[in-house]
Amino acid sequence: MLKIIGMAPHPPIIIPEIGRGELSNAGKTVEGMKKLSQKIKETEPELLVVISPHGQIMRGGPAVLTGDRLAGDFGQFGFSEVKIEMHTDQQLAELLAREAETETVNPVFLDERDHRFSSDKILDHGAMVPLYYLQEAGLKVTGLHITISFDPYRELYRFGQALRRAVEKRGASTAVLASGDLSHRLKPGAPAGFSPRGEEFDRLLVELLRDGRVDDIFNIDQGLVEEAGECGLRSFMIALGMLEGEVFKPEIISYEGPFGVGYMVGVLYPEERGEPASGKDESAGENPGKPLPEDSINPAGLARRVLKYYLEEGKLPAVPSPLPPEYETKAGVFVSLKKKGKLRGCIGTVEPVQDNIAEEIAANAVSAAVKDPRFPPLKREELPEVNISVDILGPMEPISSEKELDPKKYGVLIRSGSCSGLLLPKLEGVDTVEEQMDIVRQKAGVGPGEPLELYRFKVTRYEEE
Repeated sequence: MLKIIGMAPHPPIIIPEIGRGELSNAGKTVEGMKKLSQKIKETEPELLVVISPHGQIMRGGPAVLTGDRLAGDFGQFGFSEVKIEMHTDQQLAELLAREAETETVNPVFLDERDHRFSSDKILDHGAMVPLYYLQEAGLKVTGLHITISFDPYRELYRFGQALRRAVEKRGASTAVLASGDLSHRLKPGAPAGFSPRGEEFDRLLVELLRDGRVDDIFNIDQGLVEEAGECGLRSFMIALGMLEGEVFKPEIISYEGPFGVGYMVGVLYPEERGEPASGKDESAGENPGKPLPEDSINPAGLARRVLKYYLEEGKLPAVPSPLPPEYETKAGVFVSLKKKGKLRGCIGTVEPVQDNIAEEIAANAVSAAVKDPRFPPLKREELPEVNISVDILGPMEPISSEKELDPKKYGVLIRSGSCSGLLLPKLEGVDTVEEQMDIVRQKAGVGPGEPLELYRFKVTRYEEE
């Protein structure tokens, strides 16, 4: 369902009504924006997701505006007559809330009733500038407006994966527009002052994006990033996360820095599931490795065999075949890794996303080892020191009171508006319902006294013998 990802700058000066005589100085960018808008229009998207670095920044995670009608103008730049609007797809917002509930970064949902916004001027210029060109091209579709957060890049990348899952479940063709400028320090008199490293950063980032070298983007020296004074990297990280596990074709349409700020216009075309952007096959995809022997069918043993194969071969093996009947069903699965008694990674799914439990275990085992943003990727030589446990989740049972919980018997899932959090049962140091609820409220970002939907669930836990 994801058709195209555009990367666009957002200088108001490229709006003809605003730039006027200065417009020709950014001619490459203006033409690039027109080309990008046409490319997006040609994919005939039914939905549009705009990711901006200049909306409301929330401490809890990326902010999602959910008012039905989002509108704004360029009054702060002296041109209130230039107006932009966008309408929200509420179904996509709801799907994103559910897909992100098990991630370490959860979106914060805001609407026009929130005291931080007026009812009719809530679009920021990071969204409005590219939307102007899209609307000039004749594209007006519903979608989502998302503002970045200052969480680590890998967590924003994982948020992008959740956003992609929501898009796929929505089932409508979707275009994404990641808004962001590059260095703000390209020449003396630039908005953030001058640094010779600004040009170095821009040159490097454009090269890495052109080559699709996502791992190298993660590893850009943070001193260089800070010295550049950029504002687009986090938007791009979310967009790149949407392409995890997929071949994509990058194209840089234009780049220039006429006013001391780097303006890059680019596009990422999803091609097919297979080799991910990092160059490693991190999913079973179309070309899984050799099948595992059938004696590895114990869930924790299966997870270990999968990790051993993955860390040696760089791709998932095929799961044992034929599978016992209990592994052919679907269920949510959490895989936890501990090293010397301390957590080394934990990733899971509340609801199944794979074809069977065995594939759910395999996918989540790899994610726990190399994609948990709280930890560096697990190295091959570490695996012998790691203990693995697998929790297979039972059905979610709605309950009316915390009195129906027991942290030794039931896990808990809470929802409050668009916020949610989950905690597994039988965790060391969690002995009372009060402790269980305090932790899950913190994970969900829900304060005491706020209304909750409560669910409990059982797990079947498998540990290595």
